[in-house]
Amino acid sequence: TSLYDEEGAKIVPEIMEKAAKFGVEIILPVDFVISSKFGEDGEIKETTKEAGIPAGFMGLDCGPKSIEMNVKAVMESKTIIWNGPMGVFEMARFEAGTKTLMDAVVKVTEAGVITVIGGGDTATACKNYGTEDKVTHCSTGGG
Repeated sequence: TSLYDEEGAKIVPEIMEKAAKFGVEIILPVDFVISSKFGEDGEIKETTKEAGIPAGFMGLDCGPKSIEMNVKAVMESKTIIWNGPMGVFEMARFEAGTKTLMDAVVKVTEAGVITVIGGGDTATACKNYGTEDKVTHCSTGGG
């Protein structure tokens, strides 16, 4: 089952309001790749934000519409600071969101956009995809 942070969810409206006030667009996923197991051997299917994630399933990657929205945002940006993969990229069935975003980040870096990969799992994805030298900076620090 996917985790829901009830306490954390309480601050979302305030964050969204503040972002709107400063003209900042926050892109949230609108579709998901879900599975009945944390692994590639479960029942895997797609769902939308409106339909929700059914009981007994967990969200393990963003879906195709969300991927498209994320790539569009990257292509329109002048600076990218990325911390956190889009899904469970270590499993091939759930890496599309992270891999596609990494490809877009590399492409804009080649065009002169400043791109910073921020530590932890995102730096691991960068290493796994062989893109550490294809972004402006890949930080392995954190804390």
